[in-house]
Amino acid sequence: MVSEKMQDALNGQMNAELYSAYLYLAMAAYYEDSDLPGFANWMRVQAQEEMTHAMKFYDYLVQRGARVALDTIEKPPFDWESPLDVSERVLEHEKKVTGLINNLVNLAMDEKDHATNNFLQWYVAEQVEEEESVGAVLQKVRLAGNSSSGLLMVDAELANRVFNPPAAQK
Repeated sequence: MVSEKMQDALNGQMNAELYSAYLYLAMAAYYEDSDLPGFANWMRVQAQEEMTHAMKFYDYLVQRGARVALDTIEKPPFDWESPLDVSERVLEHEKKVTGLINNLVNLAMDEKDHATNNFLQWYVAEQVEEEESVGAVLQKVRLAGNSSSGLLMVDAELANRVFNPPAAQK
């Protein structure tokens, strides 16, 4: 059983993960409107990952006998200046999520909730991977600069990304 404070924090993170999915779908729509289907695919896969992250929190709360409390999902922005701007915002958002996960780990440690701390370590590793992956895309977009052909090359590469759900934990 998790404490009420931990339960509230985990529910808050579940909501943050749902917001991330919503944000990334808005970004996918921006890319669709910009005729960059590869970038749109990249963001749709990101959105699927975030939904999976949210469901892992949901399942953990249920497993621990805690109350799942869904909250309102804030409306995300839907317009950006450029693909570079979107890519920069994705990295900024992932860094924010990393901070949220780190705060949860700190709370779990303060609460001496070893099971939740163990559960959260997957997210700690996942955020390292997320920031690295998004950083690599951002670097490619920066290298492409104002070159349409360079941007189309990155778009073609991102079109190949597929969603790979994480292995089940039990």
